[in-house]
Amino acid sequence: MTDAARGARLKPYAAEGLRLAAVVAAYYVSARIGLQQQLVRGQVTPFWPPTGIALVVLLLWGLRAWPAVALGAFLVNVTLGPSILPVLAITVGNTVAPVCACLLLRRVGFRTALDRLRDALALVFLGALIGMVISATVGTGVLVASGALTAQDFWPTWSVWWTGDAMGVLVVAPFLLALRTARWPRGVSVLRWAEAAALLGGTAAVSLVATHSRVNLLFLVGPFLIWAAFRFQLLGAAPCVLIASVIAVDAGATGSGPFSGHDLLAQMVILQAFNGTVSLTALVLSAVVTERNRTLREIEGACERLTEVLARLAPDETPDQWPPFRPEEGDHRKRHRP
Repeated sequence: MTDAARGARLKPYAAEGLRLAAVVAAYYVSARIGLQQQLVRGQVTPFWPPTGIALVVLLLWGLRAWPAVALGAFLVNVTLGPSILPVLAITVGNTVAPVCACLLLRRVGFRTALDRLRDALALVFLGALIGMVISATVGTGVLVASGALTAQDFWPTWSVWWTGDAMGVLVVAPFLLALRTARWPRGVSVLRWAEAAALLGGTAAVSLVATHSRVNLLFLVGPFLIWAAFRFQLLGAAPCVLIASVIAVDAGATGSGPFSGHDLLAQMVILQAFNGTVSLTALVLSAVVTERNRTLREIEGACERLTEVLARLAPDETPDQWPPFRPEEGDHRKRHRP
């Protein structure tokens, strides 16, 4: 075998290795970012971006990417402890959770374009809220069994773990899926760019005010999500969800605004309720608007094809010359009915 043939044969393996290495690096770096908001034992955080990255990788590249997810999870947790056996068990939980979420989404025919209502609902409920129960339960149970936590700390820690993993799916996964299909727009007016900038800036400003005010103003974020979904669909909704949720996580971690005066479990309930509502609202509305736009395009295409067919049947007449259709005149059976 020549060197050129050998190189051509090894090239796919090298590309696959680089791809998996990139997944490990992305998992590790995003985990370090999420740990900046840790609340329990220096390793349990209400925002865990690696779950979103892992789920997107598994959806796009298949289950063969699970070793990269497992290696990334191990490298992160081995530095956090408490010892090697609990670390291995936590790694298994962090790997199995996105794998099961991926299998659940595949089972219901999930499409990564997120252009259908069923896809948005599946990602929120199956991918995030249900799928991430596995990692939260395994991880918290391991910490309690190893003596790193007391039994009384199980549910508060579980709530933080589940919130963080679900946040990664609710916030990071839609953003990455939208970014994957994004193309640099051509011929877009300056007003359109200004509207997009105002949308992102307004979402950030309102989220800061709502999450740092003692008055409950979290509902003010809703109109901006509706604006993003109707005007920009997923490409606008996903960044707005990311902005609002990250600001809310920071407020929840510091106990400011509507999160002050509550214990850890209550804070996580408020945070997860807000993030789930924000994500569900934005994704569902963007999917509904996308479906509506697609339906309108299909109707317009069908009308154009019908016009072409009628033009071929009556080549000497233009559509303006065709007589208006009257159902009462065309229904001969109804006219001659005794």
